[in-house]
Amino acid sequence: MSETRFPVLTPETMNEEQRAVADAIQSGPRGAGLRGPFNALLRSPQLCDLVQRVGAYVRFGSSIPAPLNELAICMAGRKWGAQYEFYAHRRLGIDAGLNPTILDAIALGRRPADMSADETLVYEFVSELLSTGQVSDRSYNPVLDRFGARGAMDLVGAVGYYSLVSMVLNVAQVPLPEGETPPLKPL
Repeated sequence: MSETRFPVLTPETMNEEQRAVADAIQSGPRGAGLRGPFNALLRSPQLCDLVQRVGAYVRFGSSIPAPLNELAICMAGRKWGAQYEFYAHRRLGIDAGLNPTILDAIALGRRPADMSADETLVYEFVSELLSTGQVSDRSYNPVLDRFGARGAMDLVGAVGYYSLVSMVLNVAQVPLPEGETPPLKPL
């Protein structure tokens, strides 16, 4: 599938507001390039700027340790069937130290086996949030005890942000890199 809904913008085809936001994205912690949702989001530069700033926090400033944050991100990508999202963050999760078998189970819509105590806390919290839109005390309190109120909110932020990103990627039909196999099968 090609990215035909939102053809790739170049500095020459961007307006001034789009160029300013693109420059902010590329000079931030993500580095060069407008990967993932940003080419599509630039159609609404103000929204794109706000989204990219939230995303920079969720990815690079969260109080949740990177492997656990990536677990939550991949779970959101799986929920929304976002191939690009899951593909990109599976790799980032493994690089951060997450066991690939956990992500393989998530891709199949299954509860992973052999999770650490922290992975289990995050899995339970995020699973409940994604399936019901709420989190019971049974899932909330252990996260609060382990990561504090900030950590609980950072997990909600990661799930919410990456749900938005997943939807943008799906609507924009952002393709995987050439030659890559879609990691998610229909459930």
